[in-house]
Amino acid sequence: MAVPKKRKSYRRTHLRRAHLALQLVNMHKCKTCGNYHKSHFACKFCGYYNNRLIIRI
Repeated sequence: MAVPKKRKSYRRTHLRRAHLALQLVNMHKCKTCGNYHKSHFACKFCGYYNNRLIIRI
């Protein structure tokens, strides 16, 4: 079984984990109702996605 010979330094560990931070969600304005919703998801307020009714609310 492979075991590392030396301990990884604090700096190297944190440099590796630098990209793991949370990112903001992209929000887009709905074309039908004008509210903001997540991109590539149906609007929670009107149920439309890409100018088509997906969810009846």
